[in-house]
Amino acid sequence: MDWHRYIRDFEAHLRLERNLADNSVQAYLRDVEHLRRFVEPAGIEPQDVDVEHIQGLLKELAESGIAITTQCRIISGLRTFYRMLVIEDVVSENPAELVDMPTRPQHLPDVLTDEDVAAIQDTFNRSLPWQDRNYVIVEVLYGCGLRVSELVNLRLSNIYPEEEMLQVIGKGNKERWVPINTHALNLLQDYIHTTRSQLTPQPGEEKYVFLNLRGHHLTRVAVFQFIKEAVDKAGLHKNVSPHSLRHSFATELVQNGADLRAVQEMLGHESLSTTQIYTHLSHQYLRDTISTYHPHYKK
Repeated sequence: MDWHRYIRDFEAHLRLERNLADNSVQAYLRDVEHLRRFVEPAGIEPQDVDVEHIQGLLKELAESGIAITTQCRIISGLRTFYRMLVIEDVVSENPAELVDMPTRPQHLPDVLTDEDVAAIQDTFNRSLPWQDRNYVIVEVLYGCGLRVSELVNLRLSNIYPEEEMLQVIGKGNKERWVPINTHALNLLQDYIHTTRSQLTPQPGEEKYVFLNLRGHHLTRVAVFQFIKEAVDKAGLHKNVSPHSLRHSFATELVQNGADLRAVQEMLGHESLSTTQIYTHLSHQYLRDTISTYHPHYKK
């Protein structure tokens, strides 16, 4: 009966002490249920579970085709469960903490070339206000490496033309400064003084740079949609999203020798390890270059 008692305690802990929403509570409870169903037939109670039991669960999950991301979430849930049991002196150590997380596959968007970006922009009829805006958005995403959420929340007061800098509010409400090249800055200012000036912002929307025709600031979904349509229209056979433009911005910098910490700063990555993915891409670029142009690679 220990499983049922401790699972009830865990639910109370999640609801009362951690104040989690019902969906989150149910997700945590499902994580523990995976372990209970795996070990309980052998008479193993929560306090008897060790690293080998959890590794056995992981093996079973993998063999049944459970996605690695789901496996990682289950381990994370078990770590939380056993942290509670450590606090309650039910166990002396957290067995789930000793289990390595399964390696997550890195699904990276396709890298866009300058020609690809130009082909996307060429699909916009800049005589139409919303398409002129879209043209500028693509330029800013590619030229500054912004997240789409950062772009749609960009405010007029975040633009510093004299310094050629943007003040960006990123994840966790963290502020950073990102350079904007002269070409992108000129396009941005032209948009603000011509296209945007013809719109009437709705109350509370006056501060945002990119507005729709009804005077509301753009949503992330709207940017995803028009970029997808432009990619299809341009005939690009690549998996492209707004993040692809940020990804391509970083790839260009690293492949051309930019300092990794400078790229980290511009992207707003908390950890340098996140930025280091672009060094791997750079190495692949070098290998591809050699295999294309070195005669012995063609033998």
